[in-house]
Amino acid sequence: VQLQASGGGSVQYGDSLRLSCVISGLTVSMNSMGWFRQPPAKEREFVADISWRSGRTDYADSVKGRFTISRNGAKSTVYLQMNDLKSDDTAVYYCATSPLPTARDKASYNLWGQGTQVTVSS
Repeated sequence: VQLQASGGGSVQYGDSLRLSCVISGLTVSMNSMGWFRQPPAKEREFVADISWRSGRTDYADSVKGRFTISRNGAKSTVYLQMNDLKSDDTAVYYCATSPLPTARDKASYNLWGQGTQVTVSS
């Protein structure tokens, strides 16, 4: 099983980006998918997660209203649409899977992608 994240890049303040995470070998143990990010010299933090079955979503307060997580089961892909990007959104973004129906704690995620860099310039 592998997770492949892509879609990062360098953008200007207020721009948009869409990240993708393709899952190869999707299994029933992957109950939810999450996006995390790690800003420079900081801890990895929760961004958003989504339930594969129900589509229920959860967002960190810092991105609520600007970011949207979604899934495409047929493509085994999870997306993170990021609008109105700010300098504080600069980070390496990671996707991950969890056997739990919802989780904000990174310790609850047992499989991680390699990360994709997002840089927002003012």
